[in-house]
Amino acid sequence: MWKVVTDRGDNLRGNGSVVMLETVEREIPVLTEMPGIVTGLKVSEGDVVRKGDVLAVIG
Repeated sequence: MWKVVTDRGDNLRGNGSVVMLETVEREIPVLTEMPGIVTGLKVSEGDVVRKGDVLAVIG
């Protein structure tokens, strides 16, 4: 996990960026599929994440 770009309580539109992942070659934004309010963040900057991990809760 490179950077958390939203905070709890933020109102995100569809395709809003939640976090940025970093690979060897580039930065990859993780986007929401639907609009909603961020009710919880499950990761912090510097965390190692894997496929299927919950990064944020959006309601």
